[in-house]
Amino acid sequence: MDIIGFLKSQFLCHLFISYVFIGTGLIINLIQLFTLPLWPLNKQLYRKINCRLAYCVSSQLVMLLEWWSGTDCTLYTDLTNYSKYGKENAIVILNHNFEIDFLCGWNFCERFGLLGSSKVLAKKELSYVPVIGWMWYFLEIVFCKRKWEEDRKTVVQGLQNLRDYPEHFWFLIHCEGTRFTEKKHEISMQVAEAKGLPKLKYHLLPRTKGFAVTVQSLRNVVSAVYDSTLNFRNNENPTLLGVLNGKKYHADLYVRIYLHLLFLQADSIRRNPGR
Repeated sequence: MDIIGFLKSQFLCHLFISYVFIGTGLIINLIQLFTLPLWPLNKQLYRKINCRLAYCVSSQLVMLLEWWSGTDCTLYTDLTNYSKYGKENAIVILNHNFEIDFLCGWNFCERFGLLGSSKVLAKKELSYVPVIGWMWYFLEIVFCKRKWEEDRKTVVQGLQNLRDYPEHFWFLIHCEGTRFTEKKHEISMQVAEAKGLPKLKYHLLPRTKGFAVTVQSLRNVVSAVYDSTLNFRNNENPTLLGVLNGKKYHADLYVRIYLHLLFLQADSIRRNPGR
């Protein structure tokens, strides 16, 4: 092991990184709190400031992935649509197989200048977590409890609030709702068989309600749906601890763009609300 690799694996280095992240993150949370009076006076200025403040937090984690661990994230996509990345609002669908899926998703956002303004559909409990959760609250992230009867109104309202957002944004969704494991996959495929649905080999059954409501609520605001699949080479099983220890991973992200699916899906849902 070289000297740099040795240092990256040391607890004191990890402690220093944690203190810097938590310390600067709490300072940024405090600054975000002081921006609240701007909301009734100039909502769009409040949003632009909070996009930049959120970037100060998220970029530290992307730095850990790209620079500290040296992980390679290779993007595979259609070159004819490549020029549109970062210049339009989009719904980004991601699979959820690995512990650092969200970091690779943020890496994707960072490449095209959308890291600060990117949105997610997140669990309500995360809104109480200092630094990341509090940052998301000020960034107008959409939170849900995973109880659709309670979530429908709040999720729709949160999405509707984004219709006049002043920055280009990507709305990231893990449609599977939870991270893939063999046990969860077995249970999910039993449900698929009982409902007469196709069995999936590498994914859990998607939770379609959140995606459908997102499509409906952001219609005419979002230009496309990005269908993204993340995989790691050589059967790697990446972890946050591995990234913190400076371990290098090799990620491949495959992205397909559906420009018209958004409108067709929304129309279909509107005509067939019970499906």
